[in-house]
Amino acid sequence: MRVGILTGGGDCPGLNAVLRGFVLRHVVERGGEVVGFERGWKGMLEDKARPLGAADVADQWNTGGTILGTSRTNPLGGPDGLERIRATWQARGLDALVAVGGDDTLGVATRLSLAGLAVVGVPKTIDNDLSGTDYTFGFDTAINICAEALDRLHTTARSHGRVLVCEVMGRQAGWIGAYAGLAGGAHVTLVPEFPIDLDQVCATVRRRRESGPGYTIIVVSEGASLPDVPGEVTVSEAKDAFGHARLGGIGERLAARIESREQVEVRSVVLGHLQRGGPPSAYDRVLATRFGVRAADLVDQREFGVMVALSGTSLVSVPLAEATGKLKQVPASFYDMIQGVSG
Repeated sequence: MRVGILTGGGDCPGLNAVLRGFVLRHVVERGGEVVGFERGWKGMLEDKARPLGAADVADQWNTGGTILGTSRTNPLGGPDGLERIRATWQARGLDALVAVGGDDTLGVATRLSLAGLAVVGVPKTIDNDLSGTDYTFGFDTAINICAEALDRLHTTARSHGRVLVCEVMGRQAGWIGAYAGLAGGAHVTLVPEFPIDLDQVCATVRRRRESGPGYTIIVVSEGASLPDVPGEVTVSEAKDAFGHARLGGIGERLAARIESREQVEVRSVVLGHLQRGGPPSAYDRVLATRFGVRAADLVDQREFGVMVALSGTSLVSVPLAEATGKLKQVPASFYDMIQGVSG
């Protein structure tokens, strides 16, 4: 079988491990062919691809980014997108396509599957917000980077008696913020799922200054909402091909409000792309490789219209429509637990 594969959306630690697992299983073990499309869905639209063999992926278990490149291209955003994809499919003689991506990339894969194309999805997002799978690769790497950063922020905040606000990724789901805040000993953790109570935040800062260690570490997800700012805090009005605004700046705004109200020195730090750059953690290397191998198995079994998923410690397949139909968010019970052991 000749199978196409692409990586779409934001880069993520573990993407190359997926490609390696898939190619070694499909090409080396089973004698198939793999065509790698460059820059995600952009490569499908423009028919830009190259063969992927064992030599291309053999050393890619621990490298960050993606050797195929990626983009946030929405191939179905134009009137002829589906036709162009079909034309590329036919020109390349594909029997199936594996799409590795998050909600937007797999949303496109779902629509292609409904249009009759043989598609398998692999879940990729550091946000861990895809329903249908317990974890996505890249998440473990991201929270480890965040936790290490918070460990470092504690030492300088404690030394200066400061309040430090650390802004982390998370548009609509605060899994990174929740896990990083818990692992990194944050005193306040703020996520998109629950409104920010500025009075409560300031009360924690005041209590720690007056009767505690004198410093406070606050973690806030980029998609969290300030009570006096409608909607998301963004750096510009521009939107990507899927209609998403570029988030950023809530950490600085929150810091300014706390400083004004409490008359204390507050600094903000934005971890940004550090969270998804660099080599994947050992856990993500293993999970991503397993996902790639499982995707090859699904193709070989001609089980299409599904996504690879982790259930407990086992790999299963779930319908693409189910996997992308609902956002997985931080539940109140977990968030309440974090509040109980913070401050």
